[in-house]
Amino acid sequence: MPDLHPYAASESNSSGRLFFESSPDYRSEYQRDRDRIVHSAAFRRLEYKTQVFVNHEGDMFRTRLTHSIEVAQIGRSIARVLGINEDLTESIALAHDLGHTPFGHAGQDALNQCMKDFGGFEHNLQSLRVVDELEERYAEFSGLNLTFETREGILKHCSTQRALELGDVGQRFIDGRQPGLEAQLVNLADGIAYNNHDVDDGLRSGLLSIEQLSEIHLFQEQYDIVNAAYPTLPQRRVIHEVVRRMINCQVTDLIETSTARIVALAPQTLADVRNAGQALIGFSDEMAEHNQRLKRFLRNNLYQHYKVRRMSTKAGRIISSLFRAFIDDSRLLPPDYYDRLDLLDKGQGSTGQARIVADYIAGMTDRFAIGEYERMFDPGQLT
Repeated sequence: MPDLHPYAASESNSSGRLFFESSPDYRSEYQRDRDRIVHSAAFRRLEYKTQVFVNHEGDMFRTRLTHSIEVAQIGRSIARVLGINEDLTESIALAHDLGHTPFGHAGQDALNQCMKDFGGFEHNLQSLRVVDELEERYAEFSGLNLTFETREGILKHCSTQRALELGDVGQRFIDGRQPGLEAQLVNLADGIAYNNHDVDDGLRSGLLSIEQLSEIHLFQEQYDIVNAAYPTLPQRRVIHEVVRRMINCQVTDLIETSTARIVALAPQTLADVRNAGQALIGFSDEMAEHNQRLKRFLRNNLYQHYKVRRMSTKAGRIISSLFRAFIDDSRLLPPDYYDRLDLLDKGQGSTGQARIVADYIAGMTDRFAIGEYERMFDPGQLT
């Protein structure tokens, strides 16, 4: 790995792990984080968790797993140029969606509604819960015992009330400090991957058209360049070429703008980054506006498309029905989840029960949730 700037995260300035472990012999602490994430059950399940299209709609569309890998690739490329920690960037990127529900944002919205009287549900908080508590792989601790810096990057945002409950990783929200540069970077790399690849999947599915996208500067500018250079190129390859160029121009803007901000502030330590008062990784004002227009376009034309809304409505009903069934009779839960009820602090009451039900549902893949719904409510399936 290239030399890191002194304000980048490193083993020398790391805040360590919740449970002490001897340093690994042949890899860095952040490589150990990455490896634990990749070997986790929650990471494997991302293969069958949706982005926009429910998993059974086709195997050509992106999933949470492919999205996480794409975020890691974009993040590592930028981190290398900026001289910050690539391994930490990759770890955060691969872990950032571990707590996501089945059925994408429709599933999260439905589970949050179910949990409204029990503290709510938010997938970033659930991702932290997965790596801190729910993964059960090691003899000496629950969770994955990741470094503070990886855990910090997973938790993008948090209310002050929830931050008070999270100890070290929530303290920056109370103090009004910034996360490290690697966490800031993954937050933006996530948006780059998500929005641009949703354009690709939207066109592939036929729910978006070239004509609709002509109102989006980021798309139209690159589309005109590609058509001028390759007038006979097949449309499928045109779209791929346009999307990759859209990503490239956003990455370039992010690198140049972030470099200028860092030079202007001239941080000498990681503490300087945390106390900067503003994020140092970011887009120019012009590119930020282009991105906002693209996000609004996707919300109005793809996520609110009637076919996507139909999928989302069905997904919400599946989540809500499962939640209510397990709340009404917790004995319907699988034994490993039902047994956790006996381990609850009795003071948690119904809130604790609801959180365990939410853990079970959030961990489901799209196809498992559909199958569980059928097993629970289809009279033809009595086993």
